Amino acid sequence: MGQITANTRTLTQIRRDQDREIERRPLDMRLIRRMWSYFKPYRRQRNWLIAAVLVRSIQLPTVAWVATLVINGPIRRGELQALAGGTASYTAIFHALTWGVAGFAALSLWTHVNHYFRSRLSLELGESIVYDMRREIFAHLQRMPMSFFNKTKLGRIISRMNSDVETVRSGVQDVLFISLVQAGQMFFSAVFMLWYDWALFLVLVALAPILWRIHRHFHPLLSSAYRDIQESFSRVTAMLAESVHGIRVTQGYVRQDVNAEIFGDLVQDHSQYNVYASRTRGVFLPLLEFVRPLFISVMLLAAGAQIFYFAQTTAEREALVGAVVGFFFMAQLFFTPVVVIGNMYDSALMAMAGAERVFRLLDTPPEWTDDPQALDLPPIAGRVEFEDLTFWYEPGRPVLKEVSFIAEPGQTVALVGHTGSGKTTIINLISKFYLPCAGRLLIDGQEIRRITSPSLHRQMGIVLQMNFLFAGSVMDNIRVGKPSAPDEEVVDAARKLDCLDILQALPEGFATEVGESGKNVSLGQRQLICFARALLADPRILILDEATSAVDTMTEARIQKALSILLAGRTSFVVAHRLSTIRHASVVLVLDHGRIIERGSHLDLLATGGTYAHLYRQFVRASEGELD
Repeated sequence: MGQITANTRTLTQIRRDQDREIERRPLDMRLIRRMWSYFKPYRRQRNWLIAAVLVRSIQLPTVAWVATLVINGPIRRGELQALAGGTASYTAIFHALTWGVAGFAALSLWTHVNHYFRSRLSLELGESIVYDMRREIFAHLQRMPMSFFNKTKLGRIISRMNSDVETVRSGVQDVLFISLVQAGQMFFSAVFMLWYDWALFLVLVALAPILWRIHRHFHPLLSSAYRDIQESFSRVTAMLAESVHGIRVTQGYVRQDVNAEIFGDLVQDHSQYNVYASRTRGVFLPLLEFVRPLFISVMLLAAGAQIFYFAQTTAEREALVGAVVGFFFMAQLFFTPVVVIGNMYDSALMAMAGAERVFRLLDTPPEWTDDPQALDLPPIAGRVEFEDLTFWYEPGRPVLKEVSFIAEPGQTVALVGHTGSGKTTIINLISKFYLPCAGRLLIDGQEIRRITSPSLHRQMGIVLQMNFLFAGSVMDNIRVGKPSAPDEEVVDAARKLDCLDILQALPEGFATEVGESGKNVSLGQRQLICFARALLADPRILILDEATSAVDTMTEARIQKALSILLAGRTSFVVAHRLSTIRHASVVLVLDHGRIIERGSHLDLLATGGTYAHLYRQFVRASEGELD
C-alpha cells in the first residue's frame, strides 16, 4: 500500500510539473489591451456602456452634493431662524427644502435607471465577447495538426474553453465596468472633497501610502494563488476526462483505488490553493475595511482642530462646519469603492489568469500549416508516390527511413509489419496529418506540401480500427461522408455493403441514436456504419487501418464482397492483420523499423520464404485459432 501511495504521489507530481506555468504576471496591460480588442465589433454598445459608466460615476457624488446643499441651505437657514426666534422666512425655507428634496429624489431615481441600463449593457457585451472567444478557440483547435492533440490532454482543452473563458466573462461583465464605476466615483468624490476643503484632502493624500503598501503586499500573493487555482483545476479536469474515457480499463484492471488516490491528490492540491487564496483574501479585505474608519478618524481629528483652533470668527466656523459636512459625505463615497474594488480585485486576478491561459492556447502556432502558395487539388486518379521519405515525431528518432514506393491508381497496397514498424505513420502522411521531414510524397505527381489539405481530404476516405461516431443517429453518422446525400443514397450505400439488414435491425433502424462515441451500438455495428460512411463519400484514395479487426468472422465474410466493390477503381492502403484483406492486395509492403524490407504480391512473397512468409504462417495459426 505504501508503494502504491508513493507511486500515485509521483504521478501527481509529474502532472503538477508538466502543467506548471512559466510566467506569472499579475495585471498585464498587454492582456488587458488584448481583451479590450474584443470590444471592436461592438463599438456602439461599448460606447453607450462607457457613457453609462461615466454617468454612473458622477451620479452618487452628485446626489451627495445635493443632500449637502439641502443641509447647508434650507435646513441650516431654518435652524438659524429657530435660534434667532424669527418666523418670517419659514415659508420660503420650506419651499426651498421641498424643491431640494424633490431634486434629490429625482437624482436618486435617475441613478437607479442608469444602473439598470449599465448592468444590462455590460451583461450583453460580456456574453457577446465570450461567444466570440469560444468560437475563436474552437476554430483555432480545428486548425491544429494531429501532433497538437497527441501532446495536449483533452481535459486541459476543455478547461480552457469552459472555466478559463468563464473567468474572462466575469472579468468583462463584473470586474471591468464595476471597477470603472467605482474608480470614477472615487475620482469625482475626490474633486468635491478638494473643492470643499483642500486642507483635509491633503490629509487624505498623506494617508494614501498606507493603501498603496497594503495593495503592494497582497497583489503578488493573490495573483500567484489564483493562477495556481486555475492550473490545478485544469489538472483535475484532465484527470476526470481521462478516467471517464478509460473506465473500462480502470475497472478491468481493478485500478479504481489507485485512480481515486491520484484524483484525491489533485483535488487536495486544488483545495489547498483555494484555502491559501481564501486566507490571504481574509486578511486583505478586512485590512481595507479597517482603512476606511482609520482614515475618517484621522480626518475628524483634523477637521475638529481646523474648526476650533484655526477659525477666528463664528462665520468662519459655520462655513467650515458646512464644508466638513459635505466633505464627509464625499469621504464615505470615496472609501466605499476601496472595499468594492478590493473584492473585485480577486475576480480581476482570476480573469487575468484565465485570459492568460486562453491566449496562450490561441497563440500556440500549429507545427505546420498549408503553404500560402498551395493550390486546390483537382479531381485525382489516385497515384501516390513516396520518394526517399524520412519522418520522425521527435528529432533524432526517425520512424520512417528513406521509404520509396509507388501506388498506381486502382491498386490496393497492404502494409504489413510488427507493431511500431511504421504502418500507421505511412497512412498519417498520406492523409496529410503530418508532413515529411525529408524526401517527398506526391499525389498524382503533385508534392503534398503544394496542395491544400481540405482539397485532398475531400477525395479521401478513412476507416480506422476504432472509428469515432458523433452523437446523433446512424443516418447522421453515415451522412458525415457526404452531408448533402438524401436518405435513399445513404440506404443504398448500406445495401451495397450487404449490411442493410443489420442496420435496419437496430431498435429504430437508421434513426437509432448511437450515443456518445457510439456507445449504443456494438463494435461491429460501429465499423459497418463507418464502412457505409466511406462508401457514400466515394473517395479516390481509401485508407483502411485494421478496419475489420472489430468485425467478427461471420460479419467479415459478408462484407468482403462489398469491400471489393468499395476498393474497385480506388487507390487503397490497407493495414490489416487478417489474411482476407491481405491476400488480394495488388502489392504488399513489409516494414521493419521504418524501412521497407520486402515488397511484392502475396504469392511472390510467400515463394521467397522471407519475413512475409513467416508473418503469414503466424496469421494462419491465428486464424485457425479464431475458427477453433
